[in-house]
Amino acid sequence: MPKKYPTKSGSPYPHGTQVSEEGVNFSISSRHATKVELWLFAEADSHQPFQIITLQKDKNHTFFSWHVFVKQLPVGTWYAWRIDGPSLTSESGLRFDREKLLLDPWARAVSDKLWLRSAACLPGDNSHCSMRAAVVEDNHYDWEGDTPLAIRSEKAIIYELHVGGFTRHPSAKVKHPGTFAGLIEKIPYLRELGITHVELLPIMAFDEQDVPPHTAELGLSNYWGYSTHSFFSPHPGYCVTPEQATHIREFRDLVKALHKAKIGVIMDVVFNHTSEAGAEGPVINFKGITGNSFYLTDKHDKRIFHDYTGCGNTVNANHPLVSNFIISCLEYWVREMHVDGFRFDLASALARGEDGHVMQDPPLVWGIELSEQLARTKLIAEAWDASGLYQVGSFPGYRWGEWNGMYRDAMRRFLRGDPGMTNEVATRLCGSSDLYESQGRLPISGINFITCHDGFTLNDLFSYNEKHNAANGENNRDGCNNNLSFNCGAEGPTQNSAILALRHKQAKNAFTILLLSHGVPMLLAGDEFLHSQQGNNNCYCQNNDLSWLNWADGKRNADVLRFVQQMIKLRKRHPSLMRRNFLTGAILPDRGMADITWHGLEPNHQPQWNNPESRMLAFTLAGINENDADLHVIMNMSDHALKMQLPVIAERTWCLAVDTSMVSPQDITPAELQKPLAKQSYAVESRSIVVFETIDNQLIHTKKAPGFFSKLSHMKIFDQHD
Repeated sequence: MPKKYPTKSGSPYPHGTQVSEEGVNFSISSRHATKVELWLFAEADSHQPFQIITLQKDKNHTFFSWHVFVKQLPVGTWYAWRIDGPSLTSESGLRFDREKLLLDPWARAVSDKLWLRSAACLPGDNSHCSMRAAVVEDNHYDWEGDTPLAIRSEKAIIYELHVGGFTRHPSAKVKHPGTFAGLIEKIPYLRELGITHVELLPIMAFDEQDVPPHTAELGLSNYWGYSTHSFFSPHPGYCVTPEQATHIREFRDLVKALHKAKIGVIMDVVFNHTSEAGAEGPVINFKGITGNSFYLTDKHDKRIFHDYTGCGNTVNANHPLVSNFIISCLEYWVREMHVDGFRFDLASALARGEDGHVMQDPPLVWGIELSEQLARTKLIAEAWDASGLYQVGSFPGYRWGEWNGMYRDAMRRFLRGDPGMTNEVATRLCGSSDLYESQGRLPISGINFITCHDGFTLNDLFSYNEKHNAANGENNRDGCNNNLSFNCGAEGPTQNSAILALRHKQAKNAFTILLLSHGVPMLLAGDEFLHSQQGNNNCYCQNNDLSWLNWADGKRNADVLRFVQQMIKLRKRHPSLMRRNFLTGAILPDRGMADITWHGLEPNHQPQWNNPESRMLAFTLAGINENDADLHVIMNMSDHALKMQLPVIAERTWCLAVDTSMVSPQDITPAELQKPLAKQSYAVESRSIVVFETIDNQLIHTKKAPGFFSKLSHMKIFDQHD
């Protein structure tokens, strides 16, 4: 047994633990506590503490904080708190439980090795099956000069991925599947793909046991991670040696490695609710420490939780203490972990005041925006909550980006062939000026996506008309019913070659639209090689082959993977696709032509804005400077081919870059292999998109090898730090 360590009063700041040469300072904030104990454990799975320290109110209590300094306590010691206080009443809402061991909300590393969620929901002692936190020293990591990246948003291409599912399948062939270390092994793949940022589904420590009873009975667990309990700790399940409290080092290793590859790190963070759920949920930390201040409760009966998130509770985000906690947490991940951005799950819940009503200027949202430490950090809001609040285009603040759900819905409808979409598709392609321009915001305010973790994968979007979620154990009731999908003629797997070809073409159409759109594109990991979830559009609980990426798909669907790689290159070599400001139709001085020109069935003819049956759109996008190539795009989602004339550009000739109706490698041609068109017309097949790039006529005459030219400076791939 470890020895008993002497103590002294300690300091109220900082909260959590602070290691020094003399020992460790512990501090926790609990305003209404009447008795506080610190339990010390030798190992993460020790059933009995080797020392229990009872804090004295006259010596270890300052304002709201309880604190103690443990002399010579070694790093690597595990600990938890036990706190008692007033009983629960309708007036107080306090939920102290003297029999529950509590996690430190400021813990840097936690263990769920002994954790049993059900025991934390019931009366009685749970010390034998509670979570524990570790004392860690996090000030001696060698960052090798690393700092957060500063990639401009208009040049960003985001790739949303799940740390576990990205490498857990045996086909990933990594040394440590499903971990931060496993993801490091896949960085060369990310570099070759061409994305600029990874957006990691929740990696803060979460409760894998937080699933409905029927789902748990099937042996399923919380896979996505939208059930956070420890906001300062990386998830132990993504660590190779969590029992050694290596959480911080392992995550830092990932960030540093990604930064060396010039890839930024965006964290998906869940501050709208916690894993403690509602009144019947477990006591993990906040319920037993902060009383009624951390969650929104009914003003007449504080025992009742307000639930605007669909998860049992809603964080009282605009309470001063809670707001300070959240902002301090975000600043920690940027300052100490070098994270480049955050995507806020159900961010609109953070705009609700203590009465649950929507605030015009919520202090938390503005506090995040105005934090100097977060000034260069990307902020992305999922601008809605689970109670009907929808703020796409109106989320508070100025520099926040928003998941553009209106873009997703419009493009899905257009891709499946809905008529009369021309107006809205044009608006969404150009950065959704109807949502952002009047507020003085920019195209980068919109995060454009067609698929994300929540819903169908891209393959399934074109393979299923209905969701197939029976495997989740909720009788197919869970998941969205309005998928705006198109199965191309058969529900699910098929051997019909025509249907399979159409599905591949539709996937290429989707990537083409996404990567030609103004704003910030976001891809879902696995879509580039047609990963399927067999029609399940809510795989939150599927930590198995259904969700894990099967890397053999990269070979089976190599044509789509190659197409995505080349489309990303095409986007990067055209500054006109990465404009910071909205298109206006004004003449560009350096080009002598409009920044964008819309066309009908003939060049420069009136587009079919008012045709309710129209399913085509054509436009010419001018290069910004005289050395930049121009683009001409024709999107034909109708059921018949169109013979289209191409506009004449003085001293330039069109080259075919993309035709999604063709098989690989003719579907997309790298710049150096493109050939000038012999005609000024082109047949655009049904449900296809074609893209043309200009080449200066002088280059055609000076190159010796037909069909091979570099396009020189106007085809230069951008420096993402420009």
